[in-house]
Amino acid sequence: MVTHDIQEAIAMSDKVIVLSKRPAKIKRIYDIVLENKIVPSKNRNDKNFSNYYEKIWKDFDSDD
Repeated sequence: MVTHDIQEAIAMSDKVIVLSKRPAKIKRIYDIVLENKIVPSKNRNDKNFSNYYEKIWKDFDSDD
């Protein structure tokens, strides 16, 4: 799945790959570990959800 929605990516995926600016290269890969992977809408309430969101958002801010 390709998305620009960080919350959607975390809630629905086992892995999130952040790409750099053009030319796109893999910047970082996150293995998403949440307790209930069956229901994506409930994943947003997982205790680790906000931690993943903050880390991924910081990758967008940096030019690494």
